[in-house]
Amino acid sequence: MTAASASGPDVGPGGPVGLYDGIMTTRAMRRFTADPVTDAEVEQVLRAAQQGPSGGNIQPWQFLVLTEPEDRAWIGELYRRAYDRYEAALLEGVGGFRDEAARRSWDRTVAASRHLADHLAEVPVVVLVCMPDIDMTVVDDQGPMDVGTPYASVYPAVQNLLLAARSMGIGGALTTVHRIHHDEVRDHFGIPAGQQVVALVPLGRPSGRFGVAPRRPVDRVTHWGRWGERRDATITAYEPPADLPR
Repeated sequence: MTAASASGPDVGPGGPVGLYDGIMTTRAMRRFTADPVTDAEVEQVLRAAQQGPSGGNIQPWQFLVLTEPEDRAWIGELYRRAYDRYEAALLEGVGGFRDEAARRSWDRTVAASRHLADHLAEVPVVVLVCMPDIDMTVVDDQGPMDVGTPYASVYPAVQNLLLAARSMGIGGALTTVHRIHHDEVRDHFGIPAGQQVVALVPLGRPSGRFGVAPRRPVDRVTHWGRWGERRDATITAYEPPADLPR
């Protein structure tokens, strides 16, 4: 395995991935091989994360990278405890599915999520994404102005991180289940009380293949001019190029 260069990341197995194809085939990867991820590769994906947009360019993110076995073991045990509780409540409330394909997709997601919970400690790198407790509300003589949540200034950075990782053949997923035991995470790793750990991102070489995640057709979620005003799609369903690195 080669390290990332100073100017840009090495591409993943099979060659470069175009931006649009990379976006369309970056799905959550929760199963990983034992192959390592280098510090240089971590720095490359975090540099890309920092190019994410943020309100007022406040750039509120901080990244805590866990690579030592004892740290990964600790967060793995906590995450499993959190997921055990979350999964039990989640599965109890599952209702009917619109069709058999939706049920199979759900089953695959549950199985992959369970696998991550049981094997997080084995993932080469775990990134904790932190954000200060801040309020974006601005006040003038007419009162407070709601300009949105500060979380909107952090999660684009996480998506950039995942896209950059995908371009290098590295998989990952955004999860927040750790927040069930949030204070324990902060205390254990010395994270200041004024910081929120808003995402946990495992990074590793995926044992599966990148591909298009199931999504509703774009025309079913798009309104034109007014809510409820829809148009028939003018584009066909996306198909990845046959030679796209997976």
